[in-house]
Amino acid sequence: MKRFFLLLGLITITNIKAQNKAGIKIGYIDMEYILENTPDYKEASSQLEEKAQKWKQDIETKKNAINKLKETLKSESALLTKELIKEREEEIKFQENQLLDYQQKRFGSRGDLALQKEAILKPVQDQVFNAVQDLAEKKQYDYIFDKSSAQLTMLFSAKRFDISDLVVRIITRAEKREELNKKQQKALEEKEAKEDEIAENTNLAERKKILDEKKSRREQILEARRSETEKKRKDYEEKRKKQLEEQEAKKTGITIDSSKNNSSQNNTVNTQSVNFNKREDKKTSQDSTRIIREAARQELIEKNKKTLEERKKALEEKRKKILEDKEAQRKAQEEKKSTN
Repeated sequence: MKRFFLLLGLITITNIKAQNKAGIKIGYIDMEYILENTPDYKEASSQLEEKAQKWKQDIETKKNAINKLKETLKSESALLTKELIKEREEEIKFQENQLLDYQQKRFGSRGDLALQKEAILKPVQDQVFNAVQDLAEKKQYDYIFDKSSAQLTMLFSAKRFDISDLVVRIITRAEKREELNKKQQKALEEKEAKEDEIAENTNLAERKKILDEKKSRREQILEARRSETEKKRKDYEEKRKKQLEEQEAKKTGITIDSSKNNSSQNNTVNTQSVNFNKREDKKTSQDSTRIIREAARQELIEKNKKTLEERKKALEEKRKKILEDKEAQRKAQEEKKSTN
């Protein structure tokens, strides 16, 4: 039987490869992968697994009870009559039959576990079937196979033909749409269309990733620069503050030695105050001298300015007189010429 399916698979794949050269489009899904990534199925399967564990515990409890009855019968058989021994053996046999029936009911080929697995699997299978039909129509697939199917042996399957993620996406989207209004559905459809475009165009996705990385690096560089600028500003402010404090200390001449006692500190402050007053008197005297010198300098400037004005006026008058003399000579010459 296995050879038959293997041969059938080889023939099918060979035919597909031959037809693929003529433009045949194929794809495949992995049903196990889809089930693992379907939230509803995972939740239902988890709940069913909890039930199965409880059933197993019940079976184990029944087995322990039967074993206990057997041990009791074995230890007390010497004290019991044949009729009592037979009754207990029948009781043990009855409970063993009940245990077998319970096991068959829960874990048999048509037991609760198998039926409930089928019940939670069928809706997902229907969703997968509908999703595959939609994909085949939209993407124009000619063949779509189930990789996990026991009826088809795929000796090789390229990842680029795997559309399992698309199927999972369609199922998830269908569940989300049921909870959205029309406006939200429209926005979701636009988002889904963009996601499909990115998924189909790997170059675009790679380019988007590169752009995002560049943007992230640029933001990191800007943040580092801002931090460095802020640090320099704070350092400058601290340095400036320290310089001002030092200048103020030098200006007042107050230096306090913390190692001296209070009396020494008071004497130092008094001495510094006297020195400060002397410096202030000296400074006042210097200011007075400077004011007198400035006044004398201004007076000299005014005097020089007045002298220059007088010289300028004298030169103007002299120049005017020369021009008048020249004009008189010219007129005299003209009169002399006219007389001749």
